[in-house]
Amino acid sequence: MAISVNDKCPCGSQIKYKKCCQVLHKGKIAVNALELMKSRYSAYVVKNVKYIMKTTHINNVDYTSDTKSWSWDLLEFCNHSEFKNLRILNFEESKDISYVQFHASIFINSKDCSFTENSKFIKINDIWYYHSAQIQEGK
Repeated sequence: MAISVNDKCPCGSQIKYKKCCQVLHKGKIAVNALELMKSRYSAYVVKNVKYIMKTTHINNVDYTSDTKSWSWDLLEFCNHSEFKNLRILNFEESKDISYVQFHASIFINSKDCSFTENSKFIKINDIWYYHSAQIQEGK
C-alpha cells in the first residue's frame, strides 16, 4: 500500500502522514510508548524497515546484529502484507516501562492474519524501544 505524505496517517490519527508518523520516521523522538507503537505500525505500512530496526530493543527476540538479513526479512513481510487497520485498546504509561494493547487488521498473501498484541516498551536515555509482545491471533 503506497501512501502519499498528504494521505491520512496509517496509525489512525486522522492527521496527514507528513505531520504525524513521518516526523518520527525522520528522526523526532517519540514522546511516549503509544506514539512509538503507532509510528512503528505506520513504518510497516510504508516499508520503513530502518525505523523498525532502530526502534527495536536489543533484547527483543527479533533483534539481530545481522542488519542485512533482518532488513530483508522485514521488507519481505511488508511486501506480502496488507495493513488494513490499527485500533488501540489500552495504554498503560509509566516512567521507563509502558504497555500498549492494540488490534491490527493485517492480511498476508490475502489471508486474514489479524491479531491483538500486548506490547512492552522500555525507555533508555529518554528514548522508547519496542521490547516484547504477547500476541493473540484472530479477529
